[in-house]
Amino acid sequence: MKSLIKYLVFCLVALLSIASCDDEKLELNPTSEMSGASLMESATTALVPLNGIYRSMYTSSNAEAFGPMSFNFMNDAMAEDMVLGADGSGWFLWDVLYRFKNYFTSTAERCYTIWSMHYSWIANANYILAAEETMKGDTKDINYIMGQCYAIRAYSYFMLAQNFARTMVGHEDEPCVPIYTEPTTPETEGQPRSKNREVYAQIDSDINKAVALLKGTTQQHPSHISYATALGLKARIALVENNWQDAKEAAHEAISASGKRILHTADFYGVNDAEAGNVLWGFKIKSDQATGYNGFFTHLDTIFGYGINSPKTINKILYSKMGQKDERRAWWNPGSQYNIRDDDGNVISGYINDKFHFISAKDWTGDYILMRQEELYLMAAEAECRLGDEVSAKADLMALMSVRDPEYKCEKTGTALGVTSNEETSSLLEEIITQRRIELWGEYGRLYDLKRLHQGFRRTYDQGWSVASYRLSNRPTDDPECYIWVFLIPQSEFDGNVNMSLENDQNPMDDYK
Repeated sequence: MKSLIKYLVFCLVALLSIASCDDEKLELNPTSEMSGASLMESATTALVPLNGIYRSMYTSSNAEAFGPMSFNFMNDAMAEDMVLGADGSGWFLWDVLYRFKNYFTSTAERCYTIWSMHYSWIANANYILAAEETMKGDTKDINYIMGQCYAIRAYSYFMLAQNFARTMVGHEDEPCVPIYTEPTTPETEGQPRSKNREVYAQIDSDINKAVALLKGTTQQHPSHISYATALGLKARIALVENNWQDAKEAAHEAISASGKRILHTADFYGVNDAEAGNVLWGFKIKSDQATGYNGFFTHLDTIFGYGINSPKTINKILYSKMGQKDERRAWWNPGSQYNIRDDDGNVISGYINDKFHFISAKDWTGDYILMRQEELYLMAAEAECRLGDEVSAKADLMALMSVRDPEYKCEKTGTALGVTSNEETSSLLEEIITQRRIELWGEYGRLYDLKRLHQGFRRTYDQGWSVASYRLSNRPTDDPECYIWVFLIPQSEFDGNVNMSLENDQNPMDDYK
């Protein structure tokens, strides 16, 4: 029996009895006698396994694996803007030091958790999608279920592609990941790796179906992917594909459809409320579903040891790019007692996080935010800049920045970017990316942007990287074409997939092929 397929087959059964939503009308509790088939008979009962998928997106297997938020956090830790001040308990340290490849044979470490979590979401979405033609109920209700499943599958393949292959543009025919679009059984034969272009074709097909099906439906819970959320995902995908027109159109339609607005930072303090007026997609986490120490806020909030002993701080050079009246300065604390200082009392690390906080530390609660309105404006601005429409690009940038800093102005022009983020060009595109780095610090995963931008980086002491070993001066982080950022496929996949071999299908262990 295929080891990964075996794992995925039983994922749906495990998810049927849990629901992620605290809205009573969505809190469906099947009896043990209810089969997977019966749950797929109608749009009403199909909410149970769908909510189970979302619920699994914020449960944890360990302190470094708590769904999408952990992988976004990981991609921040791997880049230059989230500065690690000290080892602390060691969580996310291997990401900072790029040592995760050493543990590709483990089923408790990074390579496996990224692979298995996303493929479990794909497998469970496939089970629901298989009932698309026979499911009973109102057409809008069915579209609501199916649209979300297509979006979940698109999102999962998108994240797999970004972690297990080099970025699509320029590497279209390089191997990516296997594609599964049908329900899997213990007899299902493992698929070979598809090419980047094939995986992205599947992603495009799925997200376009999601957008079409979800149009005209109403989001029933913040954890559910809505029409606007699907459009936001489409814009993210289009940026990676360098499809600027699609990115622009999807971002603007999402802005219009979301019913959300840009908020002042004081109005979403802690970035922990999935029902805030700027949030398109987020997970409501109730106290009985909280994961304790194994969660996002535990690593950032300075109320607990992880956030104190292993301070997560902002790149000081990036911090200095904010105007004196930029309200986001309050997201980091240069005067905190937990900043790393030298013998003379000078802060030598970056400035410690004051952006993310628990709603209730006692209950370990704080919602996970996966998409908010501000990102949509930044995506639209970038796409417009790439298309040569600088007037529109500046208008979308100013829509955000006029809220963040009343004194902000931008007279920059052009699309030039340095080979590394350290090499500044003073272009409009660079300015948009800079504001994105500040606005989405800790939320999106900076490394995802560096990959698609074909930019390297160098960590420096001046940025706040005071621990010499963290700077990776002997590793090619300045070369966006290297394989330092590409994860190894877990050993378990080769153990159970006859169409993949360790010798021919594994990604490079070294920084270069």
